[in-house]
Amino acid sequence: MARPSEAAAAAAADEITLDDIRARLAPHIAAAAAFDGWTDAALDIAARDAGIDAAVARFAFPDGAMQMIAAWVGTVDRRMVEAFPPERIGALKVREKIRALVQFRLDCAGEVEEAVRRALAIQAMPQNVPAALRQGWNSADLMWRLAGDTAADYNHYTKRMTLAGIYGATLAVFVGDESEGKADTRAFLDRRIDGVMKFETAKARLLQDREGFSMTRFLGRLRYPAR
Repeated sequence: MARPSEAAAAAAADEITLDDIRARLAPHIAAAAAFDGWTDAALDIAARDAGIDAAVARFAFPDGAMQMIAAWVGTVDRRMVEAFPPERIGALKVREKIRALVQFRLDCAGEVEEAVRRALAIQAMPQNVPAALRQGWNSADLMWRLAGDTAADYNHYTKRMTLAGIYGATLAVFVGDESEGKADTRAFLDRRIDGVMKFETAKARLLQDREGFSMTRFLGRLRYPAR
């Protein structure tokens, strides 16, 4: 008869889901992908390093490279949530929140830069573009939610589309950046965020003007122009 500790361990093992296995394997896959790409070879190495049976690991990733990449992105998402609790991010301005969140993701990418470079090449394949866009949207959505965005109108979508574009473009610059401390990437990110903030300010003013527009006053001015 199994001792209580053994029974508890067995019960815990039975409760492990495929999502749990993917999350456990993901950082190991990314580390191996720097040398072996997002391949079954990298998955086998990850399984060995994580103490998971190779057959189980392959069963957890039937869709191959894109599923492995998605699992690693999920790891970055979880790390970001843990790194930015409300008490840390709440006091920052919107610009500072977005910059800090994007920079955090870039720092994570820097830990496995070659693997990220290979991942971007895989995501750029025509058959993988739709899934890559969904990944970018989901990451942008999480960043905006951490930043406290509660927009429910069309701004909800435009903000996420814009941020996904910024993040994707910055990541592409990042993997080719050979400047000291990735200074060129940081400057690029700052310029893009500045541009978006200026656009958002101009858009807000335009919408305010539209909301305050009165057709009656406008026609009255046409009939009785100000002297």
